[in-house]
Amino acid sequence: MARTKICGINTAAAYRAAVEAGADWVGLNFYPRSPRYITGPQAAALGADGTVPRVGLFVAPDAAMIATVLAATSLDILQLYTDAATCRTLRAAFGLPVWRAVGVATAADLPTDDEGLDGFIIESKPPAGADRPGGNAVVLDWSVTQDWQAPSPWLLAGGLTPDNVAEAIARSGTTAVDVSSGVETTPGLKSSDLMQHFVRAARGT
Repeated sequence: MARTKICGINTAAAYRAAVEAGADWVGLNFYPRSPRYITGPQAAALGADGTVPRVGLFVAPDAAMIATVLAATSLDILQLYTDAATCRTLRAAFGLPVWRAVGVATAADLPTDDEGLDGFIIESKPPAGADRPGGNAVVLDWSVTQDWQAPSPWLLAGGLTPDNVAEAIARSGTTAVDVSSGVETTPGLKSSDLMQHFVRAARGT
């Protein structure tokens, strides 16, 4: 049984469906190149009532970028695509937990200490020519993490779907999973049925 994060929530309907499906976190994508991109004011209308913790995804962020979003809406966790030192600086600046996204090809790419952060998103390295560091629906070799002694909590991401998430959990040893395109009918459009099936499969129900 694994906890679930549904990322790329960009409409009120998608937020409600994610909550109804039983997601443990919802992710809001503030990267302009993503088809799931939203602005701070748009995010303000999506679940700021605290029903489910909200994770803000930022790529190569600086403090000004995050401050602009936080001026418009609240976030519970920052998911950052940047180096560990920048993550620590931003964690201190905003007083929010930080999950660092780590692209992995082999076991040598896995973090060996907690880096002074609160967790990791573990996914495949982006394919050649990709314009996004994550969210490319590339499946990680799940065996890479089987014997990993994780230094802090982590979520498995990348290419997960309702059909493969149970196997991914069993083979990787993760206790939490992160999905975006795997519960969509077209890029950026979430399916309530797929979200429900994903959460049920992750929980083994």
